[in-house]
Amino acid sequence: MSYHNPFTPPRKSATFDDHTLAEIRRAAATGIYDIRGAGTKRKVPHFDDLLFLGASISRYPLEGYREKCDTTVTLGTRFAKKPITLKTPITIAGMSFGALSGNAKEALGRGATIAGTSTTTGDGGMTDEERGHSQTLVYQYLPSRYGMNPKDLRRADAIEVVVGQGAKPGGGGMLLGQKISDRVANMRNLPKGIDQRSACRHPDWTGPDDLEIKILELREITDWEKPIYIKVGGARPYYDTALAVKAGADVVVLDGMQGGTAATQDVFIENVGMPTLACIRPAVQALQDLGMHRKVQLIVSGGIRSGADVAKALALGADAVAIGTAALVALGDNDPHWEAEYQKLGTTAGAYDDWHEGKDPAGITTQDPELAARLDPVAAGRRLANYLKVMTLEAQTIARACGKNHLHNLEPEDLVALTMEAAAMAQVPLAGTNWFPGKGGF
Repeated sequence: MSYHNPFTPPRKSATFDDHTLAEIRRAAATGIYDIRGAGTKRKVPHFDDLLFLGASISRYPLEGYREKCDTTVTLGTRFAKKPITLKTPITIAGMSFGALSGNAKEALGRGATIAGTSTTTGDGGMTDEERGHSQTLVYQYLPSRYGMNPKDLRRADAIEVVVGQGAKPGGGGMLLGQKISDRVANMRNLPKGIDQRSACRHPDWTGPDDLEIKILELREITDWEKPIYIKVGGARPYYDTALAVKAGADVVVLDGMQGGTAATQDVFIENVGMPTLACIRPAVQALQDLGMHRKVQLIVSGGIRSGADVAKALALGADAVAIGTAALVALGDNDPHWEAEYQKLGTTAGAYDDWHEGKDPAGITTQDPELAARLDPVAAGRRLANYLKVMTLEAQTIARACGKNHLHNLEPEDLVALTMEAAAMAQVPLAGTNWFPGKGGF
């Protein structure tokens, strides 16, 4: 005979929580897996689990109004004839025309240009609006080859060969038919309105030796002018970074699992890859072991939100960072202003559940002409520039507090960790100790 204690409310399972139960029911009813945009929604160790040690007696801080703290970064100094120099180490990650509207791509170019940094094309090719409004534009070369042509390779300021993405290392992306407009279909040589799935690996090579040949081809096409980036998802950062260097990369872009995506399987986003925090130190170690740290630049992406995140990534050894989701929010995406319309879509502002369906009320992640027209690219570009300015100032403030006259002078010794996990991943001491897991002693 069962007995329910009237003084204790029913207890739900932590393993079979409401979301899990709903997903089981959805899978049972439809027979298909869930596809969505954005990045992981699970909580993983991140930059919030690190703190800076400001200067006091042992180190002197810098006066904010009298002593300079430089923020510039030069990318592509290894082989490129024309490396690019940016005013801030915060760049805009690759997001395609297709995933984003034409107005959104223009706004990203405008904002990045005002801030003195670069933006990136993403899968699907280069638009004239994006090239025209981007002072520094990085052209992505992906397994799909959508829109790829030698003319645009030469029009770019740098080339990013995408091997993997943080939200889906080892997997290809998706662009649902709702977003395959006439223009997108023409640029990608696809039928209009039909779901598109990008390949998960490049057809031109099967390993790092073949990749070296491809990089040489790209250098020949561009007369050795353009920096060549290699972008990898955060899975095996030590070996992937080392092999990218061996293949001849000028820059390595490392994307952790908090990085977003236009669309892929939810099970992939939440269960494949490693947190950004866990990826940085192995990649830096690979560069140091090869004598290439600061000679081959490292860009870190995946969940960068504030100047503090920027400063922490640089303190751990990165040369620059890239932002995607945060840039879209700065443009106006998932703004509570559109809450009523997000509710009609069955979601809420801040959930980012609308990205893959092309019904974004803010006009950013859509190809619907009426919705896209809602975004003013000039005003949105100014918002992005303001956000980049604030992030840069925040990072400078932290660097000065640590006594550093350049963001690149931040170092792991400026950091402590709040949790054992963060201490182990970042290889910085647990706060109040001089020890982190794996170091030995206490």
